[in-house]
Amino acid sequence: MSQEAPANMLVPAEVYRKAGVMFGTQICTKYMKRFVYKILPDGFYLLDVAKIDERLRIAANFLSRFAPEKIAVVSVRLYGQKPVKMMCERVGCKAITGRVIPGIFTNPHLDYYMEPDVVLVTDPRSDKQAVIEASKVGVPVVAFADTDNRIENLDLIIPANNRGRRSLALLYWILTREILRAQGRLGPTDELDVDYTAFMASKIYGRRR
Repeated sequence: MSQEAPANMLVPAEVYRKAGVMFGTQICTKYMKRFVYKILPDGFYLLDVAKIDERLRIAANFLSRFAPEKIAVVSVRLYGQKPVKMMCERVGCKAITGRVIPGIFTNPHLDYYMEPDVVLVTDPRSDKQAVIEASKVGVPVVAFADTDNRIENLDLIIPANNRGRRSLALLYWILTREILRAQGRLGPTDELDVDYTAFMASKIYGRRR
């Protein structure tokens, strides 16, 4: 990788590369072009690793300001479900995995209703129901967004490959560690009790990356 990366990254650029975090799709929406480093010969967009790292820092600092139990973390996408659960076990946030049931943030008469102060979604497209409901009740939405994602109703974008199991494992692992560090629940140089591969979902053949 010829891209020059800052020296003080959350993890080395090579770790991001091996996890496939910066590899986008062959489609890039207008908003996401600002995060693109270059287009590969096969037509895939390559995200800027420095911007990924920067947005992870911003998102972790933002999320750390909320009470853990008031953070809802969503993943309909299969490869995101284990990382979400692993994050929520350590941070204390609320995991919403699989289908997002309509009314979860908007209908207080339902048994599964919850009132988060912030919502983190794995994929704005797959997790559209959560994004729409959060926007209706004025709850900010943080989202991992790939190059082909639209950004309506999103308040903070983390550009990244949000489909790959290695990528999602690393992203959630970093976010978990940095939230705990920002909250003082981990020391500034302390690590999580597991490495990022423990956040990784089992491989589903035929899925991208």
